[in-house]
Amino acid sequence: MNRESRAGVGMTSARTRERLIGRLREQGIRDEETLAAMSAVPRHLFVDEALATRAYEDTALPIGQGQTISQPYIVGRMTAALRTSGPLERVLEVGTGSGYQAAVLSHLAKQVYTVERIADLARAARRRFQALHLTNITVRHADGCEGWPQEAPFDAIMVTAAARTVPEAFFGQLKEGGRLVVPVGADGQALFLYRRRGTAMTVERLEAVNFVPLLPGSLV
Repeated sequence: MNRESRAGVGMTSARTRERLIGRLREQGIRDEETLAAMSAVPRHLFVDEALATRAYEDTALPIGQGQTISQPYIVGRMTAALRTSGPLERVLEVGTGSGYQAAVLSHLAKQVYTVERIADLARAARRRFQALHLTNITVRHADGCEGWPQEAPFDAIMVTAAARTVPEAFFGQLKEGGRLVVPVGADGQALFLYRRRGTAMTVERLEAVNFVPLLPGSLV
């Protein structure tokens, strides 16, 4: 994208962001703090320059390495679900990707920890956070299926890739009353909200989704 095109995106991004927020309200995202956080984050800075003019469409977009930046509706849905049972102090995100979801969470939580298994994506996300002065996000290049035991327990955990089965590590790293939002499944995926109640977990199915798979093990 040339300098003139980039300037055009910059001039219109606030306006197009607000139109997107309006569409998300119409789709049922009603948590105003979630919507305010999404309005504050310039999504066009989290996609390739060639896709910047599509950044405020309600669609997932490729970010390289076979990964995507999530559809804004899904970002809003998952973020609002995390906020259902209380304030967010410490949040873990599994699957940093472009960094957009972590940036949204940084406006709602005191501290965000985010884990990414692909080194290039982790480095790019760090640069974006630094450029936007988002100093309450810590990025780790690691196997997200292990969570982040050194920083646990968390008020909330968000997983941005689909697990065939939910790793036990996630449940063990939640505080009492903590929430876990995670897509589960292979061919047919659904988004689930878990809540910790003592040694028990309650679970609620939210809706059908389509995420890239959560891949344990080897780092890239």
